[in-house]
Amino acid sequence: MKEEDRQVFWLDYFDSTLSRSEGRRVPVSMAVRSPKLEDLMEAAKSLGLEVEGFEAKHPKRPRKVSGYISVRKVGKKQELLKNMARALSQVKGRSR
Repeated sequence: MKEEDRQVFWLDYFDSTLSRSEGRRVPVSMAVRSPKLEDLMEAAKSLGLEVEGFEAKHPKRPRKVSGYISVRKVGKKQELLKNMARALSQVKGRSR
């Protein structure tokens, strides 16, 4: 059952190796290469969000293991998407 007070963000939204038609939803300049679920969860937590992570297969790529996070709605999804992309790039930079 869909929860109306939550938003879902797939790892694929932030993957620079994917095209927009393949599921990327942020500009390439804000995307990261092969994001991990743990990194996305850490980025969401750094923004002060309650986060739940799930490993799953994206409907467009059923053979590739992916994942998504679910967060409580706090505003427009597109704004939060860009904020999460910035935070994710900072998290990925620290993990290198």
